[in-house]
Amino acid sequence: MLGFDVVSGTVAREVISESRKEVIGIVRDAYLAHEGGDSVNPNSYFLRFPEKPSARIIALPAYLGDGYDVAGIKWIASFPENVERNVPRASAVLLLNDYATGYPFACLEASQISAARTAASCVLGAAQLHGSCRAARIAVVGAGVIARNILDFFVADGWDIGQFALYDQVPGYADALVSYARETLGTEAERTDSLESAVKGADLVVLATTAGTPYITDPHLFEPGQVVLNISLRDIAPEIILGAHNVVDDIDHCLTANTSVHLAEQSCGHRGFVDGTLAQVIEGKVRPGDGKPRIFSPFGLGVLDLAVGSFVYRNAVESGRTTGIDGFFAETERWQK
Repeated sequence: MLGFDVVSGTVAREVISESRKEVIGIVRDAYLAHEGGDSVNPNSYFLRFPEKPSARIIALPAYLGDGYDVAGIKWIASFPENVERNVPRASAVLLLNDYATGYPFACLEASQISAARTAASCVLGAAQLHGSCRAARIAVVGAGVIARNILDFFVADGWDIGQFALYDQVPGYADALVSYARETLGTEAERTDSLESAVKGADLVVLATTAGTPYITDPHLFEPGQVVLNISLRDIAPEIILGAHNVVDDIDHCLTANTSVHLAEQSCGHRGFVDGTLAQVIEGKVRPGDGKPRIFSPFGLGVLDLAVGSFVYRNAVESGRTTGIDGFFAETERWQK
């Protein structure tokens, strides 16, 4: 019999909070499966609104093999003006489809899943490009939900961190994240008064903003060997990208939609400035040097949502935390026997 389950955001958050280190491993394996061709990950589709230029809703369809054999689609809205009402910027759902029949079998609240796979990707990229899980100073630019999740995952992954240096254009947001880091995570953190003071001397720089166009234009801001985790994708001027080592999650996906690396391609007319993918770094096929900044720009792949979403769903089923929808499908047989 064909069933259909719903997994709430509360349950998804509980499962993820219990399993952050495991989620990093799941994201790592999904990257490797994608690199090995055991996936289908079409381009994301952006729905934009003429009267709301900062807002968008994105469809991310995908299929993931590698033992998952699941297809699905994430439908995620990004409305930055929500934060003015103290409402999270992003909201999302994830539909999972059975590979044998094509039937959807679950709908998951996916803002938690999306934030988790983004944070896990960030921390995985940090470890691979930095070469260790120890950092005297990590700068975080942007103090929203994604930044908070990234801090959660750094701590869950067992990093030895001297201090988080937090900067946001709204000082109150940075203060809130400082309090969270100190009181909830038990890590040292400070608010800085400028982007420059946050970045100076940092081993790692995390960019987690809602910027739509580049504002980082100083070619000397990032130091040689400094690892920059370009999570929000559009903060860095193309000239800086062209002067750095660049690692992405997927070259075709990341060099679209006016990301910083896409602007760099438009500027120079080629993709030779991209060293390779994170999966290639994991496999030892790409080794960025330390003579230039090392920038990781993950566009965000639908296969990651499927991998993390499938994990959340299985865990929720096993622990009895799903809500079944009886009679969701009106007909489950072509003809009555």
